[in-house]
Amino acid sequence: MSPETAKSQETKTKLLEGALRTLTEQGIARTSARTVAAAAGVNQALVFYHFGSVDELLAAACRYGAEKAVGRYRERLAAVGSLSELLAVGREIHEHERAGGHVALLGQLLAGAPAHPAVGPATAAGLQLWITEIEQVLRRVLAATPLGEFADPVGLARAVAAAFVGIELYEGVDEAGAGAALDALEQLGALVGAVESLGPVAQRAVRHHLRRRGRGPRPDGPGSGP
Repeated sequence: MSPETAKSQETKTKLLEGALRTLTEQGIARTSARTVAAAAGVNQALVFYHFGSVDELLAAACRYGAEKAVGRYRERLAAVGSLSELLAVGREIHEHERAGGHVALLGQLLAGAPAHPAVGPATAAGLQLWITEIEQVLRRVLAATPLGEFADPVGLARAVAAAFVGIELYEGVDEAGAGAALDALEQLGALVGAVESLGPVAQRAVRHHLRRRGRGPRPDGPGSGP
């Protein structure tokens, strides 16, 4: 890598970090080329040189921030062995991200999406990174349970991600209520854990009951063949 390319990449990284810091500390309404450049310690003309517009910088910063965040927890998620553990890890991640200001950042990105066309798709793409990781965990931990053939990992991963996003935003106006919601999710995980601990006979009974209630195997799931 040439010195010029290295310098350019360093400047872009400073701008991305500066944009994330500005969004978190000042909000999207006060985020501009000037405020981002000041946070990054560079000339504001470099915003347009490297990204073309403030909106494109914000979109790139959103993707950059999401990739960093998911990267911090990828190994932790890969080690999860049950749904209850996944929910517990989710709460742990929530606490760490809130302390780091990233929950406030997400709120700013969601609030600013209607006025900044490039931000909405970038925020969705960032959330998709989380959804992909959660889906992989769900496929693994549910496969050996009676729920494995009935659950939809893709939809369930989106539901889990959406639940945590909603709780993060809700926490800003009702911290106790958000805590109660997280407690309820953990209780749900404990209930699933109880099903997981059942013996083979009891697990067959659970499967039979779910089938009788019309919750047949998913078209692409175990037991869906001829």
